[in-house]
Amino acid sequence: MAKTYEQINAKIKAGEAVVVTAEEMVGIVATRGAEQAALDVDVVTTGTFAPMCSSGAFLNFGQMTPTIKASRVWFNKVQAYAGLAAVDAYIGATEPSEDDPLNKIYPGEFKYGGGHVIEDLLRGKKIFMEAKAYGTDCYAARKMKKELTLDDLPNALLCNPRNGYQNYNCAVNLTERTVYTYMGMLKPKGQNATYCSAGELSPLLNDPHYRTIGIGTRIFLAGGIGYVTWHGTQHNPKAPRSANGVPTKPAGTIMVQGDLKQMSAEWLRGLSILGYGCSMAVGLGIPIPILDAEMAAFTGVADKDIFTQVVDYGYEYTNGISKSYGEVSYAQLKSGVIEVNGKKVPTAPLSSVVKAREIAETLKKWIRKGDFFLSPPAQTLPDVK
Repeated sequence: MAKTYEQINAKIKAGEAVVVTAEEMVGIVATRGAEQAALDVDVVTTGTFAPMCSSGAFLNFGQMTPTIKASRVWFNKVQAYAGLAAVDAYIGATEPSEDDPLNKIYPGEFKYGGGHVIEDLLRGKKIFMEAKAYGTDCYAARKMKKELTLDDLPNALLCNPRNGYQNYNCAVNLTERTVYTYMGMLKPKGQNATYCSAGELSPLLNDPHYRTIGIGTRIFLAGGIGYVTWHGTQHNPKAPRSANGVPTKPAGTIMVQGDLKQMSAEWLRGLSILGYGCSMAVGLGIPIPILDAEMAAFTGVADKDIFTQVVDYGYEYTNGISKSYGEVSYAQLKSGVIEVNGKKVPTAPLSSVVKAREIAETLKKWIRKGDFFLSPPAQTLPDVK
């Protein structure tokens, strides 16, 4: 018998909801079957903690006297986009510092960027802000300089245009030289492989057709409560899928946002990726309501049944050549070794399964305590039926 959000939330309020993590659900579905699992379980929690380059924050830094309409803004020498309102700016996670000491020694290398600014704000550190303006009758000031903390900002909104990728490539490098990418350092001649997904714990892999995820879905976001605000950029529900409905290539994405002041630096970290630049690791978790047996089956998918493509990032990816050097499962990837072109290749994750597991467990505790309720989406993410 199908359940509704209202019924599940009533059980949460009464302290009667059965909540398990996606890892736990794999065993439940395997032993009891999807039909029985749907009767026994109300909510499955997911999690991921990984670099998510398409992230950033809207920061309102308050007015001054005389008033100013900032046209260029920097936070700790990291330029933010100021083409918004008078004292609003958007700082992107990958924007590097204009005064980065590492870049002075090694051109093109950066140790500090927008993601680090956001992390420093969460850590309570003082940030030096500088703004320049062209001046108008109503906004006469042309310069602003001040130190500020997160508490000094009237508003701070984390707003990430593309997070939580539903599956992603396994990267290798088949050229003769070492390459440095957002997937990490890749040795020549396919000597190593990297991947970036929590597999069976990953949010969108547990709802492959987005039945429960869309505008207004309440989520764990960087240690606070956030929301899905629409599909993310590069959302691609047309990606090929296995028989179980799970995409075998990069597919869906989500746009998310939440109050930065509720969040924690434990779940939002500035990153410096060798040879690539700056990024930010984001902790994200989505509760999946078990509305029926189909949702139970989706959330019971195991690493061995989730596949991705091995892609050459040394030449072919950069030059837009779409070629796979084989499919590998996340069970194989997590084992530490895969086979590419008949050769055993060691693997390494960019995402943290340990942190993903912790997010799923945290979200489970919130729901069990009655501190977190499920919100049905106003509209689900676009899908191909």
